[in-house]
Amino acid sequence: MPHPVMSPNNVAVIMGGASGIGFAAAQRFARLGMKVCVADLGADHLATAEAGLKSTSPGGAANVMTMAVDVSEAEDVSKVEAAVRDRFGGTDILMNNAGIQPGSTMFTKPENWQRVLAVNLWGVIHGSQIFAPRMIERGRPGLIINTGSKQGITTPPGDPAYNVSKAGLKAFTEALEHELRNTKPGLITAHLLIPGFVFTGLTAKGRTEKPAGAWTAEQTVDFMVERLEAGDFYILCPDNDTPRRLDERRMLWAMGDIVDNRPALSRWHPDYADAFAKFAKES
Repeated sequence: MPHPVMSPNNVAVIMGGASGIGFAAAQRFARLGMKVCVADLGADHLATAEAGLKSTSPGGAANVMTMAVDVSEAEDVSKVEAAVRDRFGGTDILMNNAGIQPGSTMFTKPENWQRVLAVNLWGVIHGSQIFAPRMIERGRPGLIINTGSKQGITTPPGDPAYNVSKAGLKAFTEALEHELRNTKPGLITAHLLIPGFVFTGLTAKGRTEKPAGAWTAEQTVDFMVERLEAGDFYILCPDNDTPRRLDERRMLWAMGDIVDNRPALSRWHPDYADAFAKFAKES
C-alpha cells in the first residue's frame, strides 16, 4: 500500500513534472486518484504532460492542471501555490524535482554556476518555503520530496556546479525535516530522493535507448513510493549497475576523507586507488 497521503482526491504538486522522474511521479499520483498539478517550463512539454495525465487520472481533466514556472523565481512559485489552492484547496504532496545539468568546470563563466544554483538549489528553497507554511496550516499529513543526487554526497570530479547545488540541497532538506518535525502539529515530513542512474532527458546525452545499467523513471518512482511507505528520509535508489551496498561504501569512504585526514576526493587520487578498491569490496 502507498503512503496514506497518496490517497484519492489529495493533491500533489510536482515542480519539474513534465518529463522524467517528475512526470513518472505525476502519473503514479494520478493513477492513485490524486489531483495533480505539474509545473514546468515549455508549453509543448506541459501540453503533452497534461494530455497524458488526463488519460491516466480516473477523474480526467477535472483532476489535472499544469502551469509554467521558473522555480528560480520565488514569484513564479508563489503563483503556482496560490493557483493550486484556488483550484484544489491546497497541497498534500510537494515534489521539488526541477533540475538542470548543463555541465560545468571550476572556472567556467559565473553565469553558468548561477543558473545551476538558481534552479537546483534555490528552486527547492523557494518551493519549500512557499508551500510548507500553507501545508502546515491545513493541519493534515503531507510530504515534501526533494530530488537530490548521489553527486551531492560523494561529489565526484567533473561537474562542480551541479555537485555544489545538490550538496546544498541535501543540507537544506535535512534542515527542513528537522524544522518540520519540531513544528506543531508535526504532520508534514520532508524526504530526500537520491536517484541512481536513471534514463531521462537529463541523462540521455543523445542516446535514444536506455542503457542496460540504468533504471527507468517509473522504476525510480516505484522505489520512492515503497520507501516513503517505510518512512525513509534518505531514499537511496540503486540501479542496474550499482547496488546499494556499493553506494554505501562510496559514501562511507567520502566521509572517511575527513575522519582519516586523506586528500580531498581521495577516491580519485592515484595514491589511494588500491585502498579504495579494497574498501569497496569489504562487507
